[in-house]
Amino acid sequence: MKKILFLQYPKCSTCQKASKWLKENNIDVESRHIVENNPTVEELTSWIERSKRPVTKFFNTSGNIYKEQNLKEKVKTESKEELIKILATNGMVVKRPLVIGDDFVLIGFKEDEWAAQLK
Repeated sequence: MKKILFLQYPKCSTCQKASKWLKENNIDVESRHIVENNPTVEELTSWIERSKRPVTKFFNTSGNIYKEQNLKEKVKTESKEELIKILATNGMVVKRPLVIGDDFVLIGFKEDEWAAQLK
């Protein structure tokens, strides 16, 4: 099994909680700064498919960019491909943290969901 990928923004309090939880549970991950190393269209396409969740679940709806660019309206009208392109433009648009495994994707930090998948 490949190492689990942990995408996070270090200043995000939820990401900090998630990182602490991973360490406390001895879960070895490859950590990646979501802004410095933004997900690509190819990665996002693969992750969205693997997650079996709609592309809209990957948007950071509480972020400033989401509000400034009025993405709330765009997610209602744009195609899946266009939405993935928007996500790939800036890591701050992507909901975080993300945990990517061979056959799963966890979006946001929900401790019970993470425990069920990672322990």
